[in-house]
Amino acid sequence: MNRIRLLTTMAVFVAIGTLGSQLLWFPAGIAKAYPVQHAVNVMAAVVLGSVPAVVIAFTIGLLRVLLGLGTLLAFPGGMIGAFLAGVFYKFFRKKIFAVVGEVIGTGVIGALFAVPYARVLMGSPAGAFAFLPSFLVSSIAGAMIGWVVVTRVSHKHLLLPS
Repeated sequence: MNRIRLLTTMAVFVAIGTLGSQLLWFPAGIAKAYPVQHAVNVMAAVVLGSVPAVVIAFTIGLLRVLLGLGTLLAFPGGMIGAFLAGVFYKFFRKKIFAVVGEVIGTGVIGALFAVPYARVLMGSPAGAFAFLPSFLVSSIAGAMIGWVVVTRVSHKHLLLPS
């Protein structure tokens, strides 16, 4: 994949993730669930790989924070989930493992990382059990959406191999 096509694809994923997060969200415990972010993580990990997926997750989080549309919690879960989705997909070469990587990365590791992150940067005293259900619900819902999209699109032979 040439550089211009890669950057353009990344920009499209960033646009989908930033706009989509405002169109599809729901309350989930102490946090809001933004499943579009997780869907984009899975799709980007499968199509582009883990490094571009992490850059996309970071950029979406940054834009959402700068636009006042999200919180700092968009960073730990999104980036860790995108990374593991890419690593799991590369290792196992099955799209469902990108979903597993996203859920473990965001739903478990991201939630645990959010505890000290929220305490230091946001002044929130919430513990791990407060973040875990919210992050899991959001990542499972979004990762499944991403899996359905990437599976349907790949059946139509519209995706380029990563």
